[in-house]
Amino acid sequence: MYFLLANLSFIDLCVSSVTAPKTIADFFYKRKVISVKGCFTQIFLLHFFGGSEMVTLVAMAFDRYIAICKPLSYTTIMRGNVCVGIVATAWAIGFLHSVSQLAFAISLPFCGPNRVDSFYCDLPRVIKLACAETYRLDIMVIANSGVLSVCSFVLLIISYGIILMTIQRRPSDRSSKALSTLTAHITVVLLFFGPCIFIYAWPFPIKSLDKFLAVFYSVVTPLLNPIIYTLRNTEMKTAMGRLRQWNLSFWVKS
Repeated sequence: MYFLLANLSFIDLCVSSVTAPKTIADFFYKRKVISVKGCFTQIFLLHFFGGSEMVTLVAMAFDRYIAICKPLSYTTIMRGNVCVGIVATAWAIGFLHSVSQLAFAISLPFCGPNRVDSFYCDLPRVIKLACAETYRLDIMVIANSGVLSVCSFVLLIISYGIILMTIQRRPSDRSSKALSTLTAHITVVLLFFGPCIFIYAWPFPIKSLDKFLAVFYSVVTPLLNPIIYTLRNTEMKTAMGRLRQWNLSFWVKS
């Protein structure tokens, strides 16, 4: 689990690094400009890391299923080479997904307005600038990113439902730790897939809400994920409690 969690944390760091530095820098300029290559780079990296994170979250749900429903087989199934293979597969799928998104963007003819109505470049917003009929391309984006997001989300909800039913059959003292960890996973899944489904699968976009979700998906969610897992970790909560007691005793002595 911790290997997958470390990979998720690294991906969250990368997602924030794709959009946040440019967005922050733009606050200091009246005219906010990005090159075509820079725009395409943002699209590629955003979907590369986003696709990798999606697969990683599905893998973490499988990891929790094995740990809770089949604990005696956990070390046998989730061996080190299996975890490395899962992470490699996540990055490979993310790469293939981002290449497909970039292929959609590069093939578009641009000859009219060049103002992206968002804080960063993403395919649904860049498509609107094309000087061609984009109805089919919109459908392809929904079929690619939208259906992938919805199917992954439904699969995760079913998996967590099975895990919750397994936890309910156990004594309360044994199920409390598993439920705490599972709550953190479900929270992260909702924070990630909620904006994704609305941005890529919802056929009736709302500009103001899209902008909010764009920032939430690329900046807020990667920031909250480590905090959620940290606060749900028993060892970390114990360490924070000891640190608090140490600080209190230090101030009392002073």
